[in-house]
Amino acid sequence: MNLRLLLARACPARMASLLRWCRWGMVAVGGLAAAGSRAAEEPPGARVLILANRNDPDSGRIAHHYAEVRGVPAENVLALPMPVTEAIPWREFVATIWQPLLDHLVPAGWIEAIPMEATDPVGRRKYAPHRHRIAALVVCRGVPLKIEHDPALYAEVRPFTARGEFRTNAGAVDSELSLLALPNYPINAFVPNPLHQNPRPSAPELAQVVRVARLDGLTAEEANTLVDRAVGAERTGLIGRAYVDLANRDALGDGWLEATARQLNDLGFDLTVDRENHTLPATGRIDAPALYFGWYAGAADGPFLLPGFRFAPGAIALHIHSYSASTLRQPGSGWVGPLVARGVTATVGNVHEPYLAFTHAPHLLLRALARGATLAEAAYEALPALSWQAILIGDPLYRPFAVSLEQQLARRADLPPRLTPYAALRQMRLLDAAGRREEAAALGAATQREVPSLALAVALARRGLDAGEREAAGNTLGFVPLLSSFDANEWALAREAALLLETAGRPNRAVGVWRTLLGTTTLPVALRLAWLPEALRTASLAGDAAQARAWEKDLASLTSPPPVK
Repeated sequence: MNLRLLLARACPARMASLLRWCRWGMVAVGGLAAAGSRAAEEPPGARVLILANRNDPDSGRIAHHYAEVRGVPAENVLALPMPVTEAIPWREFVATIWQPLLDHLVPAGWIEAIPMEATDPVGRRKYAPHRHRIAALVVCRGVPLKIEHDPALYAEVRPFTARGEFRTNAGAVDSELSLLALPNYPINAFVPNPLHQNPRPSAPELAQVVRVARLDGLTAEEANTLVDRAVGAERTGLIGRAYVDLANRDALGDGWLEATARQLNDLGFDLTVDRENHTLPATGRIDAPALYFGWYAGAADGPFLLPGFRFAPGAIALHIHSYSASTLRQPGSGWVGPLVARGVTATVGNVHEPYLAFTHAPHLLLRALARGATLAEAAYEALPALSWQAILIGDPLYRPFAVSLEQQLARRADLPPRLTPYAALRQMRLLDAAGRREEAAALGAATQREVPSLALAVALARRGLDAGEREAAGNTLGFVPLLSSFDANEWALAREAALLLETAGRPNRAVGVWRTLLGTTTLPVALRLAWLPEALRTASLAGDAAQARAWEKDLASLTSPPPVK
């Protein structure tokens, strides 16, 4: 994924060509404006369509659950008989999904177009399109995921197929469905997305694209809960920490992630930025992950595989990889399926190789979401190419930033206790940036008294140590040795608390933290190997010889070669 083709150079020519192919491609702006005015008076779900596979009972169940939660009228749920496989050939896609869908949407007035008698080489009926009124198309698990390349249908599409990388008609089903309202497009290579980097698209631009999102995952139950996760998070707004994982792999991708990190910092999120060549280590901090952006590994790894790891409510996660969504059925494959399985609310991925410049750009996605856009609006603003490889997973209506930080703090008595400290941490960072450090410290101390938190205690202790206040730092962390357990997301944070207690001159208290952490039965061997030497040192500093010997024995048992049989 290191191709750096500048899409902007090609877009005007391709879009002009597409509009020539679609005789009525230029939309009557006044008519659309009137339609938009009417739409503003409708509930959000009124113009949402839901597509399910009639041959998959779970698909229909997911569709009807989404409709119930989001107030989508029952008549907006469409169930078509189609294959239950993830991959589908082009002609079967047209015969079972594309054409039956258009045959319903055009007569029903969802898409205004004049049908013609002619068909194209794939079997698609030709239309003279005018406009559409679809706010979003929700595709449910059970609808095929991807279309494989068909050499018999390949044809040159200049200038794109001049490059070997684009001599394919393979693509994501959802990406093809994005062009339902522009139905005469060529299936080879890709179609530039007129909504890309376009926060205020015109009516003609909106008329060309149907925003598509998928409710899918490793299991039907995970897919079914995606809308519940979104609606639940909208009540409180997105709260938690942010994680950015660079790879020193490519200037374009790393540049995107550096821009993402700057945005997260400006938004005030407590932030971890990893600039090592490898992905996030399993030993690294991963508490309350509400936002994650990284690359580049073929499958989920590191802290995401810790037993019991979960994302924060409403979490948005993106891992850049060529085949991150090549399947959503295999637990150990790719990123999209495993991320959903671990509680993420929204993510994106690729079913085939997209090449880096043609996948979702994380900084554009975050910028739009932070502005208040819906998930679907943000995803399409971040995506350069349609009829290509990208998919969006999650509720298209989800607005993670619908509730502001100010509103969160004003209602903090109503927030879940595990999340309240992270809202305070975000405000503290913003106050620090404004030079109001005393206010930040006061907010942190008050929140810690109201809702004691390991994350906030670590932050306050670090502030105290930076100010030379060792006694205060130690007191702040005084409750940590009394905790009876830590969950997987807090393991690295507990280690940090132990190290800070040691720095604050309280190694005996730090031993108590290590004892609880290393006594966790589900703690992986790799983490024990990494942390036992630190615990040993702390025990020695505390003068706890018995504990030091016990940990030394544990370390030896993990590092000794197995006996010869």
